[in-house]
Amino acid sequence: MGHDTVETPNLSFGRGGEPGRGTPYARYARLDELHSLQQPRSKEPAELSFIVTTQVMELLFDLLRHEWTLAQQALREEDLPAALAALRRGTHVQDVLAQSWDLLATMTPQEFNSFRSVFGEASGFQSSAFLHLEFLLGNKNAALLRMYDEVPQTRAELSDVLRSPGLYDDALALLARRGLAVPHEPSEQRYRADPAVEAAWRQVYTDPEYAALQPLAEALLDVAERVTRWRQRHLAAVKRSMGAKPGSGGSSGLSWLRKSAEQDVFPELWTVRNEL
Repeated sequence: MGHDTVETPNLSFGRGGEPGRGTPYARYARLDELHSLQQPRSKEPAELSFIVTTQVMELLFDLLRHEWTLAQQALREEDLPAALAALRRGTHVQDVLAQSWDLLATMTPQEFNSFRSVFGEASGFQSSAFLHLEFLLGNKNAALLRMYDEVPQTRAELSDVLRSPGLYDDALALLARRGLAVPHEPSEQRYRADPAVEAAWRQVYTDPEYAALQPLAEALLDVAERVTRWRQRHLAAVKRSMGAKPGSGGSSGLSWLRKSAEQDVFPELWTVRNEL
């Protein structure tokens, strides 16, 4: 034949991961497996929307974690353009996440109640991917790890995130390396606003010496604003579909979501605006 070639088998991975046949697109995206994952347990048509929306959100959580992790790595390497690019890509993911609530926006209490019992104590609050993002944002709470006592690998991964610097920690570390007075150390506790951090951001906005860091401040604020937007949409969706009833996982439901929506992420980037 004149050339040494290796034939690539025409294989796809269908349900159960077994080799099968399909188009190159189906093989690449593993569509047989993907489309086998939506299995409603009731006859309520709205349950399929609920399952698909939940699964889409979980995939987007993973994608957002990917972008934020890349942003952290770039900040540690003093590569501000790469960090900004990752944060910008992440904001597009956040926009889609917030808009995902539109898929459930018209679900009535009767529709939700007709299949709510089939998932028992399952709750979105139990999502390890979502909790990973919360820890990266500085919303750390070691007590939440107890949910994963029976899943050692997941608990170990989240414990590592709990102990490690979050996205904001890495941004503040960059400010310190650039000469700003930021007496901040990463913590395993929920982030609390610090007047010294606010003063550092004020310098970023007012001192020409640090003007190159303003795009980072604005990119982080874009992230923070979209976190609030996500929480507000979550609150509205729950309020509409189930009111103030307790959450399926035992949470306080609406009251917890309302409190969460009122908490600013990266607080000094908001309060510094009072002084500018």
